[in-house]
Amino acid sequence: MSRAMQCQSCLPWGSWARLLRSLAGSRGTRGVSVCAAAVPGPAGRCFLGKILRTSSISLPRGCVRYQGGSQQNSAQPGSSRHGQSQLRNVASSGAIKKHQKSLSAWFSHQPNEERQFGPSFSMDAVHVDPVIRESSLEEILKPSPGLTIQNQLQQPSRRVISLHNLFDMDTCGRQVKNVVLYGTVGTGKSTLIKKMVVDWCHGRLPRFELVVPFSCEDLSHSHAHVSLRRLITKKYQHLRDVVPMLEASNLRVLFILNGLERLNLDFRLAGTELCCDPNEPVPPSAIVVNLLRKYLLPEASIIVTTRPSAVRRIPGKYVGRYAEICGFSDTNLQKLYFQMRLSQPGGESQDCSSAEQENLVEMLSRNLERYNQITAACFLPSYCWLVCTTLHFLYFTRAVPPSQTLTGIYTSFLRLNFSGEVLDSTDPTHISMMKYVAKTVGKLAYEGVMSRKTCFSEEDLQQCFEVEMKTESELNLLEIFHSDVFRFFLSPCLQPGKEHTFVFTIPAMQEYLAALYVVLGEKKTLAQRVGQELSEVIGKVSEDVAVVVNIVSKVLPLRFLPVLFNLLKIFPRYFSRVSGKDKDAIAHTMAEELFKEEDYYNDDVLDQINSSILGVEGPMRHPDEAPDDEVFELFPIFMGGILSHRNRAILEQLGCSIKNLAAFEIAKAMKKTVIRKGRKGLPPSELMDYLFFLHEFQNERFTAEAVRSLRAVNLSSVKMTSLKCSVLASVMSTTCHEVEELNLTSCNLDSGSLRTLFPVLLRCKALHLQLNSLGSDACKEIRDLLLHDKCVVSSLRLANNPVGEQGARYLAEALAGNRSLTQLSLLHTALGDPGAEAIAQHLAENQHLQELNLGYNSLTDTAALRVVEVAKRHETLDKVHLYFNDISEDGKRALDSLRMDRDGVRALVFLTAGTDVSDYWSHILNVVQRNLLFWDRERVRQHLALLLQDLESSRSQTANPWRKAKFLRVESEVKKMLGKLQDGTL
Repeated sequence: MSRAMQCQSCLPWGSWARLLRSLAGSRGTRGVSVCAAAVPGPAGRCFLGKILRTSSISLPRGCVRYQGGSQQNSAQPGSSRHGQSQLRNVASSGAIKKHQKSLSAWFSHQPNEERQFGPSFSMDAVHVDPVIRESSLEEILKPSPGLTIQNQLQQPSRRVISLHNLFDMDTCGRQVKNVVLYGTVGTGKSTLIKKMVVDWCHGRLPRFELVVPFSCEDLSHSHAHVSLRRLITKKYQHLRDVVPMLEASNLRVLFILNGLERLNLDFRLAGTELCCDPNEPVPPSAIVVNLLRKYLLPEASIIVTTRPSAVRRIPGKYVGRYAEICGFSDTNLQKLYFQMRLSQPGGESQDCSSAEQENLVEMLSRNLERYNQITAACFLPSYCWLVCTTLHFLYFTRAVPPSQTLTGIYTSFLRLNFSGEVLDSTDPTHISMMKYVAKTVGKLAYEGVMSRKTCFSEEDLQQCFEVEMKTESELNLLEIFHSDVFRFFLSPCLQPGKEHTFVFTIPAMQEYLAALYVVLGEKKTLAQRVGQELSEVIGKVSEDVAVVVNIVSKVLPLRFLPVLFNLLKIFPRYFSRVSGKDKDAIAHTMAEELFKEEDYYNDDVLDQINSSILGVEGPMRHPDEAPDDEVFELFPIFMGGILSHRNRAILEQLGCSIKNLAAFEIAKAMKKTVIRKGRKGLPPSELMDYLFFLHEFQNERFTAEAVRSLRAVNLSSVKMTSLKCSVLASVMSTTCHEVEELNLTSCNLDSGSLRTLFPVLLRCKALHLQLNSLGSDACKEIRDLLLHDKCVVSSLRLANNPVGEQGARYLAEALAGNRSLTQLSLLHTALGDPGAEAIAQHLAENQHLQELNLGYNSLTDTAALRVVEVAKRHETLDKVHLYFNDISEDGKRALDSLRMDRDGVRALVFLTAGTDVSDYWSHILNVVQRNLLFWDRERVRQHLALLLQDLESSRSQTANPWRKAKFLRVESEVKKMLGKLQDGTL
């Protein structure tokens, strides 16, 4: 997995300069490579010159490495090239060049998880190295210090060393030949090795003339005897002509052994015999042992990567230098990583504006500076990758591929870090690391979710990890887990007063592991576990007994034996029926957690994830202030996501098997619970979570049945990002049924959102798009929607959007050709007289519209009367809203003279209708009250004053006491509204 940062082009000049200045200001904890090829042309030369002036480094032709506060040319001194001329014919041979080309192509390859989220970052462009500190066997063997953020971010006593200096002479002046590079899961061991190989392929590691990488995982699967020569040529055919010269030519060769914990090495002479002949076939482990002993190719250099628990497998006398990968122990490195990853142009993020990208990086940077939990998480480069990948998913997604889910991101993240590794290769159980995590850490996560807590004490950890320790093997596995994996999932809490507790490094990981724990069926009582084991034993024994019984029954007339045998088989059948209830329990847990009423009015889960990464803007919480209740709404969503076929296939590779039958039975049980509860009216944010759950579940048949039950979809006030629009479109596309109502009021929609939702909007009868800042570009999309031959929209509300004159022209074109629309609301859309004229011009071509709202659009008498004249001739249009426009008394009288029985249209302008109160006075006042937050209050006050004057004038003109009473009632309502408006209470 690529846990480091690479990019093919440069960052904005100012951002680079600021970051490099900040790195130059701190001490001894940096590792940044800047390649001249990253910025082509004169601009690139100018940019590199600016960097050099800023950081005071000299630039060689190839590459500058800025490491640990010192400047160093990547090329070696002249003395390091001594003797190269003697071997020039070998070093420059075509075989090695082909080998370099082949290695560069292989090690520069990015996995699918890296390529699908934005730009592809090249290893030989820009790279952020994690901090490497020189260590010793004594430091490795002594008890580790308390796991605190200070110990992670501040380790000044140990010398920082660069990757290219690992083979420098030690403090005693001896040449280092064997290097052990170790680090916990997620610190970036594999990525550093990839970078080292790519550097050599591009001539940036001239210390060695040949580099031969080996995967210890591959070696562990090979049990046949093989010679070193055959092993090299088998993996790298281009080196057939070079291998015979390994001993004779003194070729400076580097062997890379990645993942030593996969091999069982025995350095005893009784266990591994001596071998100095590269042509002698021996077990692969014997080759590794003799290379490290320096008995085989003694002049060769060797670098070994491993987890901390396996460091002691190599005796200290065979190791010249120990080096620990400490991750991004400087927040400046974290910032630089995020700056390069999130600001990189290209890929899916190219549609995102540079201003939005810079704002994203700035918010993340401010959150890191607070030294909160995300700072501790990003200590591991792999979590920096997860943060960037999640942000790409949240912000740069323009269309959701079927396989792209949040659960898939977390599952792929675990695959990239664990990839089916066993916890201890020497343990006979060979339990996979991920399976062990699911059983132990998953239990801790689940109990935290159920008790609504995220902080765990030492007692909580002991309860989950040590309560079932019965054998020496189990204790050894726990020790290895603690040294290699514990810090990957759990880190010290940074909240004041909780320094001695632990939290999950990434909050969402707690919910993912809790979901995995439940879906794998690990949540069982003692009786269930004993019953399952007994059922499996009896089931296996019964197969063997069946053969014996059949043979014996043919020889002896023992008719009771088959009867006993059939009784014996009843138990597995009975237990399978009982165990089937576990699937019902999983579905019930999923439904209960998904529809918790106490979580109904929280933000939707995507906004919660965004806040957990970027923080919440505003004043920080006071330490004495009571914290909010913990929310675990991702837990049921992850449960559904884990059951998808793709995620189950990946988890199978990690040793966590979820059978197809189990997934089918859980889905079947969910129909009784999840779909039934989903039919109830849900608040908008909770409905968005439900739709996201259906997207994560990736079960088209189940989703179609769930969506068909949703006749009305209310997502008002949910911030509909491009991702949420894509999720809504993806989920709704599983069916073709018509939606009675889709409410997207105040959802931050734009023209891009409407394009994404186009197939969904076509099927909606009532469409609410108020308060979305939809301008002329969006109106163009709405025009195409209304002119589509499959459009069924009958009611369209666009109130409080800046439609404007051009937008009105697009909508007028739509009216001319649409056959479904009966109600159109353009209340407060800045039409003006030109916009109203455009509407009136095309209105005559429409034959289905029944109600048109043009209120609060600054229309004058001319435009208002023009619309009404067209409306009078319209076959179906019987109601036009014109209140809160700039209509004079003459215009009012002309409109008042309209009669429904004579003119066929009602014009709603004032609260009066001649000498009587308008039948629609309450409707007009309700419209004002609902929209007051979005309208100009002073203008509303002036209009209400005019309405009050009109009421008083009309009241004085009538002698009917009943009408006077009606006038007084309406006047009191208007006065009450005016009073609240002046007091600021409305």
